[in-house]
Amino acid sequence: MTTSELTPPQAKASDAAEKGDRAGSVRRRLMGAGKQLHAGPLTYVALAVLAFVSLAPLLWTVVAASRTNQRLAETPPPLWIGGNLFKNLQSAWEEGGLGTAMVNSTIVAATITVGTVLFSTLAGFAFAKLRFKFSNTLLLLTIGTMMIPPQLAVVPLYLWMSELGWSNQLQTVILPTLVSAFGTFFMRQYLVQALPSELIEAARVDGASSLRVVWHVVFPAARPAMAVLGLLTFVMAWNDFLWPIIALNQQNPTVQVALNSLGTGYVPDQAVIMAGALLGTLPLLIAFLLFGRQIVGGIMQGAIKG
Repeated sequence: MTTSELTPPQAKASDAAEKGDRAGSVRRRLMGAGKQLHAGPLTYVALAVLAFVSLAPLLWTVVAASRTNQRLAETPPPLWIGGNLFKNLQSAWEEGGLGTAMVNSTIVAATITVGTVLFSTLAGFAFAKLRFKFSNTLLLLTIGTMMIPPQLAVVPLYLWMSELGWSNQLQTVILPTLVSAFGTFFMRQYLVQALPSELIEAARVDGASSLRVVWHVVFPAARPAMAVLGLLTFVMAWNDFLWPIIALNQQNPTVQVALNSLGTGYVPDQAVIMAGALLGTLPLLIAFLLFGRQIVGGIMQGAIKG
């Protein structure tokens, strides 16, 4: 029997029952959404195996850096930390000039990160929300540059920097990578969904200038993506080797250039090389430990807003 075939009191009672069932269903879903899901034993086992596989290279680096070169050549290889860690770290620090290299890499990576995040956010906002001629063509050209191998630009870039008189100077490494096509595309894709056009229009109606719109509307909305892009850019700039090894020398190196000079000789000292690699990795680990929670929190905040 349908609701239309019931008498008015019965129909009202049926509608009330249906509304009560729907309200109860919604209430149960809301209560279930607030509960924390508990992982089973297999989940913990899988996470433990994944964590061990991820940390295995770093653990091996620590073990190798704490041994002698002769012990590393033996079979089976050592599986536990030895007693030469601090000695090898000191040798790597002195032989590679890692003090100067650490400062240079910090300057280079921090400058590239700030420039890439800033310019990529501005360009991504322009491509996502502003209307101008040939915007799609310019976006395709920007994406197209990502398909060009960076090795093809080494010779003309080196000649250009030599003409400017910047050989063996940090700006030679900074300027060519200060703007990123990937960062522009990444920020454009994020802002298309995360930044409502109504917010920009409301700010314009209130009399906000373009600079105020960017500072008070675009940057807060783009903060999670900016954090992710900043972390990726810093890691890539810190680990960059191809262009710095060409543009710089051992008198003014970055960390990767300095590590290239370690363990030289007829028999390379693998323990010292591993000690230098450990020193070059520590700043990245420290940066993630200090800012990882803020970055993950920003990503989760952006996901909840989306």
